[in-house]
Amino acid sequence: MKELDWYLQVNLKARHLRLLVAIDTYRNLTHVAEVTHVTVPAVSKSLAELERGLGLPLFSRTAQGVMPTPYGECIVRHARAMMATLHKARDELKALSSGTEGKVHIGMLPTSASVLLPQALSILKEHSPGTNVMVVEGTTDSLLPELWQGRIDFVVGRLPAPDTLGSFQEKELLEEPVALVTGPHHPLVGKQSLTWADLCLYPWILPPVGSILRDPLERALEAHDVPLTNNYIETLSIHVVRAHLQDSDFIAAVAGTLADDARQPFHTLPLSLPRLLRSVGVLWNRNRGLTPSAQRMVDCLEEASRRLQAGLDD
Repeated sequence: MKELDWYLQVNLKARHLRLLVAIDTYRNLTHVAEVTHVTVPAVSKSLAELERGLGLPLFSRTAQGVMPTPYGECIVRHARAMMATLHKARDELKALSSGTEGKVHIGMLPTSASVLLPQALSILKEHSPGTNVMVVEGTTDSLLPELWQGRIDFVVGRLPAPDTLGSFQEKELLEEPVALVTGPHHPLVGKQSLTWADLCLYPWILPPVGSILRDPLERALEAHDVPLTNNYIETLSIHVVRAHLQDSDFIAAVAGTLADDARQPFHTLPLSLPRLLRSVGVLWNRNRGLTPSAQRMVDCLEEASRRLQAGLDD
């Protein structure tokens, strides 16, 4: 184990990290040689030196290509994280040398942050125009691995269940209920004494199976004897929800800030749902913390959430 400690602390180089990631990505030494612009024997020699230095077999050759051993899976996972950290250090240094104030990589859960994040970006650009932002939309399942590996700084959106957080730190930002909405020309608009039974005749726009809202929404509707028909659309895209509701008889469940958006309003049905989800918030890797530019963006999200919460409370 002393040799392993020495090699990791003294002899492991960035080129080793790149090699590990490339081999794990392509699983073929010929492809690795092509993308790294070296020969196949050179790739094999570098891998053999790395395995000899660590004293562990990292990859095995099979009919399907080179496959990582358990040791290989472990070190590749950390190599990806270290490469992501090095890339962020490069970006911060470039930003400082060019006079900008850094760059933030944000993962956004679209249906729960599509109002909050744009307002926060406006606040950021008003106070810190030199801080640049890249936003990637995705689901919790797709964004949390990116967050763990350091490719994004934080995720903003509906917070997942606490037992899924692991090494992630969270900050609650906005408490907003889920509302049932339709387009402005839906047959239920203006109906007197609306009941849950009135919903049974209409199709739905639903969050996909496995998304944070799907199961609690189904349970809430089931409690009111509202069956989901076979006529539905599944999407997390608020753009699809908006467009389809305008000219159809579908019903959807959306966050309160979206339901109250005056730019393209929905009609909110006067039926109250229980609290189905946790608050909207920010999630980041507690082992890395936040860069100064990421913390600046979180401060702007907090300011935007205060403004939105005031609107929801009015």
